[in-house]
Amino acid sequence: MTRTEGTGAGGVDPRELWLGHDRPRRGRRPAFSREAITAAAVALADAEGIEAVTMRRVAAEVGAGVMSLYSYAPDKETLLDLMIDHAVGELPTSEPLSGDWRADLKAIGRRQRAHMLRHPWLPAAVQARRSLGPRTLAFMEHALAALRPIGLDGAARLEIFAQLTSFVAAHVAHEVGRARAAEDPGRAAAEALYLAEVAADGNHPELAEALASTGRPITPDAMFDRFLTRLVDGLDAG
Repeated sequence: MTRTEGTGAGGVDPRELWLGHDRPRRGRRPAFSREAITAAAVALADAEGIEAVTMRRVAAEVGAGVMSLYSYAPDKETLLDLMIDHAVGELPTSEPLSGDWRADLKAIGRRQRAHMLRHPWLPAAVQARRSLGPRTLAFMEHALAALRPIGLDGAARLEIFAQLTSFVAAHVAHEVGRARAAEDPGRAAAEALYLAEVAADGNHPELAEALASTGRPITPDAMFDRFLTRLVDGLDAG
């Protein structure tokens, strides 16, 4: 696998990465494949976090020598692109669309959230992605088709899809962080007491009113749906 000229140490020609063969061009056929390597890396990231994904660990998972992996992924950035595209393959791309672009876009956003919650390393990874693989392009094609009734040109629809994906990634990153913080009940209780004292000091009336408000469900699902609805319903179709 060759690097793209002028892109620096981490650059790989996307045509070779995504359109080339899933095996080195020279030497005998190996006992593993790029798909197996990528699946092992995804499983490792799911179980231990993206920090655990190193070429050495992935090689050990598939029973290969470290150097042999570089024929498939010459650097960790390329491996991350492969991992993202592999994971995105779980998202449906053939389900029929309703023709109601708001309803379809909200459904896509909910699927993205559920998908990222299954792979908590994805929110940060998609922000650093350098190349779009075939599974990602298939999902993007599905989303752009869902947005066709909005009446905007292709470039505007692409911007909306990027905005939705960025929103979902940021929200899931926040959810994951809050869930991890909640694993320490002592810390969570201390934070609640702190905010209660601040709200009662008379210097933060807006915060006091917000904390005293009731009636809105605060489950993660309900909060996400409220934010998603504000985003989608606020899009200007003019």
